[in-house]
Amino acid sequence: MDDLPEIWKAYLAGYIDGAKLVSTLAWVGSRRAVRTVYPPAGSVFRAFELVPPERVRAVILGQDPYHEPGQAQGLAFSVPAGTPLPPSLKNIFKEYCDDTKNPLPASGDLSGWARTGVLLLNTVLTVDAGSAGSHARRAGWEAFSDGVVRALNEKGEKIAFLLWGNHAAAKRPLIDETKHLAVVSAHPSPLSARRGFFGSRPFSRVTAFNGMNWIGEA
Repeated sequence: MDDLPEIWKAYLAGYIDGAKLVSTLAWVGSRRAVRTVYPPAGSVFRAFELVPPERVRAVILGQDPYHEPGQAQGLAFSVPAGTPLPPSLKNIFKEYCDDTKNPLPASGDLSGWARTGVLLLNTVLTVDAGSAGSHARRAGWEAFSDGVVRALNEKGEKIAFLLWGNHAAAKRPLIDETKHLAVVSAHPSPLSARRGFFGSRPFSRVTAFNGMNWIGEA
């Protein structure tokens, strides 16, 4: 829990159970002792390091981290610069270009989006190597991500929540849509992108809602 920035610990007080989070991290630590877990231990809370709570203008919510080597970096859907784009990120960029008419981002590192106010959050923050969904409903991350959404919903102003896929869409009841924007669509993976992600226009809808400018931010 030490890796979660102090400003977020204070912001989330009353919304997350500290003891449960410690238990979650202990469970993940026990997995790391016997197998490879992504992202690396020091990167689990990187999304929170790059944007303080008062600057969050949008939340992109996915499922769980990439489970192949060299991809997961603690930011939902993001990969380090120079890393080949995973299929889901290729589809995100296709929709981004079609929606905004902006050029293709230079790399798959989305830390630029994070620094301008996008919290790149997964419902589950860790995963076993090569095994998608392996920590879902086991580690306890869902309670943590619920708490983050609840806190932002109650304390934030005009936040756009982009809920991509069924795991993310399950958070919709936590969002007050008289105050915030919820953009719910299929997951951008090749298995589902054509069933509601493509054409959902999430980026321009966020801009129309709170004025966020995506140009040059990825």
